[in-house]
Amino acid sequence: MAHPRRRSRIAQSLPHFPIKAEAVPAWNLPSYVLGQAVTPDHHLVFKQVSHQLKPLLEIVYPQDIATRLATEIFDLIQGTLCPSGQENLRKWNHNNVLLITYGDSIVDGERPPLEVLAEFLENHLEGTVTGVHILPFFPYSSDDGFAVIDYLQVNPELGGWEHIKRIAQHFNLMVDLVINHVSSQHEWFQQFTAGELPGRNYFVTGDPGEDLSQVVRPRSTPLLTPVETATGIRHVWTTFSADQVDVDFENPDVLIEYVKIILAYVQAGARYIRLDAVGFLWKKRGTNCMHLPETHAMVRLFREILQMIDPGIALITETNVPNRENLSYFGNRNEAHMIYNFSLPPLLLNALLQGRSDHLKTWMMSMPPAPIGCAYFNFTASHDGIGMRPAEGLLSDDEYEQLIDTMRKHGGKISLRTRPDGSQSPYEINISLFDALKGTVNGEDQWQVERFLCSQTIMMALEGIPAFYIHSLLATHNYTEGVEKTGHNRTINRYKWDLEALEAALADPTTPHAKVLKELTRLIKIRRQQTAFHPNATQYTLHPLNPALFAFWRQSLTRDQSIFSVHNLSDKPQELRFSNLNLVSTDDWFDLISDDKFADLDMVYILKPYQSVWITNKVNSAQDETMPTLL
Repeated sequence: MAHPRRRSRIAQSLPHFPIKAEAVPAWNLPSYVLGQAVTPDHHLVFKQVSHQLKPLLEIVYPQDIATRLATEIFDLIQGTLCPSGQENLRKWNHNNVLLITYGDSIVDGERPPLEVLAEFLENHLEGTVTGVHILPFFPYSSDDGFAVIDYLQVNPELGGWEHIKRIAQHFNLMVDLVINHVSSQHEWFQQFTAGELPGRNYFVTGDPGEDLSQVVRPRSTPLLTPVETATGIRHVWTTFSADQVDVDFENPDVLIEYVKIILAYVQAGARYIRLDAVGFLWKKRGTNCMHLPETHAMVRLFREILQMIDPGIALITETNVPNRENLSYFGNRNEAHMIYNFSLPPLLLNALLQGRSDHLKTWMMSMPPAPIGCAYFNFTASHDGIGMRPAEGLLSDDEYEQLIDTMRKHGGKISLRTRPDGSQSPYEINISLFDALKGTVNGEDQWQVERFLCSQTIMMALEGIPAFYIHSLLATHNYTEGVEKTGHNRTINRYKWDLEALEAALADPTTPHAKVLKELTRLIKIRRQQTAFHPNATQYTLHPLNPALFAFWRQSLTRDQSIFSVHNLSDKPQELRFSNLNLVSTDDWFDLISDDKFADLDMVYILKPYQSVWITNKVNSAQDETMPTLL
């Protein structure tokens, strides 16, 4: 049953945000008033909610437990049920662009970092990005926030809930739910070691003598960690590190705890809920413990609950795995609303290092359109490294090794994982993306800014919602000194800017920081006006004869705007023959980026090194587009 002390902590620790509700009733219960005492209508609402949740719960739990859980979840959400339980197919459009940042990516040494971040966002990025993913801002013990000590508090070193609220009032807020594990300092784990309820039964344990070799590992550290408890030494499951202990969702009380946390984040203004490392959630001996049916059922359950309380909230899964496995989290358009497009960063990086588009095109042609009501979350850099597992099978062995070698030459680090056979292989490349593109496989050159901007322009044009890591917008270099201080490879791309130094760098138009932010701001604002860039608009891979060109066609949902997105991936000028693009002769065509007009559709256009063009037949298509009605 619900833990009363935790319920009071949720109420006391979070600022109050009214839950937004749709205006169209869909529960078919016109006399139902949210939060009222038990009535016949209340009983009907419970029956309908239970009818939707129980089939998912019964995939995971015995029938009697599923029935109990459906009742407990209803008790938690009944006061926030949205009058419209219908799916919202207009959660996003061409206007959506996100920023990814830590709460302390910018500091001034005096004010809470979240206050500094809020000010910087309002001064520099309001009107540019529409949403902000603040990486875990909770008290933590390691892994830069991903070993959470308390899900319901803001790390006092960053600020307080009032600062989160300020950002949420200006931007759509994305919050992490670190769902696979908690810090070894979390209250639940302290209860586990002391043999106290409820945490005593909240964690996955194992026998060091059992065969767990099939378990997929993202790290090279031991899977089981011995800990001293009130009943002696026990070995807990630690997928990521000894300080990050895996919770046990086989215990239904653990599920209830995380439902409470999700509701707390919604109350705190979250419009996106990111399920961190969700692919590892369910453990079953004799399997690889990845993407198990129970895990997918949990994602479906969380989506269903969110839809009941606010259909405008999007659920995002973070699964840094090979492409086919990643795509599975769309389910039958009933799991994640968005999935990270993990294959994009390594393939795009490789294409720009090699100066040719073949692997990028092959991958893109194999990517299915996102189902209606779902979208790709496109990114090229993040707080983590550039994942190499999503590139498995997509690059030749020689190119794979050349990519790794070039990244080392550009100052990058390589993090390893342990395979089932005990061998180790690259898990991710740790590097600032700006410095990753300081040259090609042939060495460094003068095209770093242009090459980097090309990478971001491609990402913006692809099917999906674009997300920029703050250090990409700011063209931050490798933080090599940070790696030396922390001993952690990922620190290389987690620099903390001093606000005064950053403002000085941005005020100097000759710095790469100023050049990149100014041009990306301009491009983002252009992009946000084009309905052909709707996350679900048509995308078709083009095949210009020149392998140095990467080209694709986007068409708006209403088919009135086309954009031919063409990019020179090389450090040499390249010819683009318009006759290869099939431009409709009755339309007037021009480039959104340069504003060049094209009267002659048989012309040959010369693309400068790393130049991009968005060739369109329509200006400023800013009207909202209605998604098709689903049967």
